[in-house]
Amino acid sequence: MRHRHILFLGLSLAFLPLSVMAEDEEAVAPRAGLKQEAVAGVMQKAVDDFIRPGYRDLLEGTETLAEAARTLCEKPSDETLGDVQMSFDEVVQQWSTIEIVRVGPVIEGNRFERFLFFPDRKSTGLKQVQRILATNDETATSAETLKGKSVAAQGLGALEYVLYGTGAEVLPTEKNGFRCRYGAAIADNLKAVAGELHAEWEKPDGIQAAWKNPGPNNPIYRDGKEAVTELLGILVHGVEAIRDQRLRPFYAGIIKGEPDKGHPKMAIYWRSGNTMPALSANFAALQTLFNTADMKALLPDGKDDVVSAVNYLLQAIVDDLDEIDLPVEEAIANDEQRGRLNRILQNTNDVLQRLNLDFGAAIGLSSGFSFADGD
Repeated sequence: MRHRHILFLGLSLAFLPLSVMAEDEEAVAPRAGLKQEAVAGVMQKAVDDFIRPGYRDLLEGTETLAEAARTLCEKPSDETLGDVQMSFDEVVQQWSTIEIVRVGPVIEGNRFERFLFFPDRKSTGLKQVQRILATNDETATSAETLKGKSVAAQGLGALEYVLYGTGAEVLPTEKNGFRCRYGAAIADNLKAVAGELHAEWEKPDGIQAAWKNPGPNNPIYRDGKEAVTELLGILVHGVEAIRDQRLRPFYAGIIKGEPDKGHPKMAIYWRSGNTMPALSANFAALQTLFNTADMKALLPDGKDDVVSAVNYLLQAIVDDLDEIDLPVEEAIANDEQRGRLNRILQNTNDVLQRLNLDFGAAIGLSSGFSFADGD
């Protein structure tokens, strides 16, 4: 059974101008569609210049975090707690960069959810973390036994609560206390997951080979079109996920003609103040992947405007996010920063259209094509 990643909807000749239909087929072909000769280079750059470095950075960041957490437990102080919190912020940035790649090894073995369980709409994960802390469940203080528990109790969200949630004031004063040891186990778990992801993408004959060599004998991508559609899918689904899972839950702009009052505690990383930096890293990563992979090379000549539009919109989103420097609750209530949130939502919708419709159509996918998983 072969995992299928894409579904194509063909263009109907009925929608082509008569003048084009009348032209010689060879004259039409070079003007539109995917540049097949560019596919291998684009996929290689995506892997070698974005994905592999992203997971390498994540592994290094989690190693630093795990070491800092152990030091805090052994030598509790405001300084060692600050080191852990700083390392946590860095890992959030590193994860927010590479988490846009929601395909491949990260979706196997619940790795994505083990690293970050979000959204937690019914506070299921929060309640599990609070229960562990309330009962001093010692099986949560070892990465080996922790990984057998709910994914919600072993990732970044759980660690954020340990570091910033109710009761965190004991961390700089209590040597080898339960809360700290639980946090250290979470950090070890994050390091283990990051190590697995890094190892999978470093195997020369593994996932990276499948990405770089699409063809009839490839178990994942039978041709270049399937491969680049997967790559474009990362961008499209990335924008959708950020909009629907990260932005709209805490601020939706206008609802039924009325301004949204906002739900700040539904924002990711609100306790640690990492909401806007994480969102900025998400969108910056989308732009970096788009350009680092040189996806422009896939387009037929004369389509530079599509690339310019995508870059303009993504950069505008990042710039606005970087200017929102208040806590989420205050940002929503501030007219100037609320205006930026409204603009971010609009630009997010616009860039999704540019990628999904304009870019997709330009490389030979029909308007409204869809990404789908099947067997």
